[in-house]
Amino acid sequence: MSYAVPCAGVQIGNGKPPKVCQGLEALAGELACERISDAGIGEIAAAHDDMVRHYREGDLIQYYRGNRAIHEAIVAAAENPALTGLYASVTARIRRARYVTPMTPQRWAFAVKEHEAILNALQRRDGAGLSHILRAHLRHKREEVLQAGFAETEGNDLALRIA
Repeated sequence: MSYAVPCAGVQIGNGKPPKVCQGLEALAGELACERISDAGIGEIAAAHDDMVRHYREGDLIQYYRGNRAIHEAIVAAAENPALTGLYASVTARIRRARYVTPMTPQRWAFAVKEHEAILNALQRRDGAGLSHILRAHLRHKREEVLQAGFAETEGNDLALRIA
């Protein structure tokens, strides 16, 4: 079975990376559910447990490291080199805003619940469900980045501020 990678070969203009990232992770989630091994799911579950431990300890930096590892593991589990390469390129442009944005206690708790839903969908191999959850999770992150002042809106697009 083959899949087209959205935006492959298309230059990503300023303001588009967060939306492209949503689409790439959503596709990766669908593919990962089809292709990931039980051991791969176990590794992501262990990374999730570590991330939750960092959340309970209030260690945002280590939480973000675990969070990033989970998202990257899902993309890698898609076993699609073109998707993985494009994802790496896009996330490199938004990594600072995505993984260092401060979170309110309420938002942080909500993000952990979203990650529990991500893991649950992956364990059930529910590709459509995981895709939907990832899109919503990343849309919430985009809103958080905006609220934290790491970006400005330009119409419906997001322009990242990189200091």
